[in-house]
Order: sequence, then structure tokens, then C-alpha cells
Amino acid sequence: MADNGYVDGKVIVVTGGGGGFGRLISQQASERGAKMVCADINIEAAEETAELVRSAGGEAIAVKADVTSAEDMAALAAKAVEAFGRIDVMINNAGIMPLAFFADHKEALGAWHRCIDINIRGVLNGMVAVHDQMLSQGRGHIINVSSIYGNFPVVGAGVYGASKAAVNFLSEAMRMESRGRIKVTIVKPTGVPGTGLGTGVINPAAVVGIVGQNMLEYGAAMEAFREGKLDGQSLDPDNIDYLVLDPAFIAQEVLHAIDQPWGVSVGEVTVRAAGDHYLL
Repeated sequence: MADNGYVDGKVIVVTGGGGGFGRLISQQASERGAKMVCADINIEAAEETAELVRSAGGEAIAVKADVTSAEDMAALAAKAVEAFGRIDVMINNAGIMPLAFFADHKEALGAWHRCIDINIRGVLNGMVAVHDQMLSQGRGHIINVSSIYGNFPVVGAGVYGASKAAVNFLSEAMRMESRGRIKVTIVKPTGVPGTGLGTGVINPAAVVGIVGQNMLEYGAAMEAFREGKLDGQSLDPDNIDYLVLDPAFIAQEVLHAIDQPWGVSVGEVTVRAAGDHYLL
């Protein structure tokens, strides 16, 4: 991956830094000279990420933070400034994906409420936590992790899709309001089994809204993937029928958005496997 040199030295805060995209981003950014603030509600996981960064020669601290708490997020921003003097990039990555039909409401309502709290309130809390600091610095960059589910409403993802559509709205509104002072990037991952996000799904059948007529083929492919029986070509990114996107490719695109001159803003990024089944 090309390195333009604009990641080096930047102070990057990432929520959900204890695993998944958050850990990958922390490791990849630190390899290119960034100073990482790894935030997670699970402080042990965040500490593990920070230690991985430090053991590889990078700089990182771990901070316990619940994104649904505005107080926690304000404290996170303060600790980042205390440790490194500024905040160049805020990556609002923490999120959950409780896919379910409305008919599943008895089983899903609690998870849906938490989805709203984490995916919407959590992103908003992260944005406002760094807003004043970035303005005082004269520049900053906010990256919000959304989803292709936020592109258009589909069955099985009413609440989750609405939460990601809200992320898109919040992001675009801040981009316009903060023009010339804070850059804003929306990252829309497709289905990435390797992140563990799918563990929050309430009803696996609810994925039908995003795969449509590909549901049977998708189900068979995912079963083969889980059992370690998926054919090698489907797992080869050099093959046009590459099927299961390695989350490292999404992390690389986050780094691409950061690795630009301050005057260049990557507004939106969607990365998908060429052979995936997703319709949106």
C-alpha cells in the first residue's frame, strides 16, 4: 500500500480499539508512525491492542471509554491531549449489528435500543468530544464507520440500517458546518465476517434484505467458510471471484483517507470483495 507520509506523527483516537477494525487500524497506523489512543469499554482488550503497538515499536495508550457516555468520551479526548498534545484524527468505529425482523421484537428490542445508543449516540459523543479541540488546533479529521446498510432501507435491518443512515447524516452535516476546519470521512464496510460484528445478529435470516436473490448461495458460502471448506479461489484476493473480504483491506482504506494532505478530504469509502453477494 502506498505511503504518502501523512500518517506519520498524527495522533489518532479510535473507539472499539480492543479488536476488529479498531485493532487493525491501530496496528497499521502505528506502523506508519501514528501515535495511537486505543479506546474500548473493555480496557483489557484495549490494553492488549496498545501493547501490540508498543511491542512493534509504536506509541500507544489504552483508555477505557463507553461511547454511550458523553462524560467518558470527553475524558477520552482529554487523556489523548494530555498524552500527545493534540488530536489529529478521531475514528468513531465502535458499533453493533443486531439484525432482526420487526416480528422478532420480543427478542431484539433490548439489542435494538443498545444499537441506537452505540451506533448513533456513541458516534455523536465521539464527534463532539473532539470538536472544540480540533477547532482550537485549526484542523482535524473525523472518520465515522458506517455501513452499506445505511444506503437504503431493507427488510431485516430496520434499526441497524437506520442507525447507520444517521451516521451518514451526522457526518455530512458536520462536514458542511466545519468546512475548512474539520475533514469528515464516512467508511462503509460491506459484510466482513472476520471482524466478529456478526456475533450480534439476532436472527441470521434477517440478512436476506441485503443479499436478496443471492440468499441461498450466500448461506452455502458462509457455511463453507465457517467450516473451513470454502474453495481457495474464493479466499484469494487476486481472484476476481474473491468472496470473503479480509478486514485488513477496510483498515487500509481508513489509512488511505488519513494519508492525504490536510487540504485533501476523502469523503466516502466503500470497499467490497469483487465476488460478494451484497446488493446495496
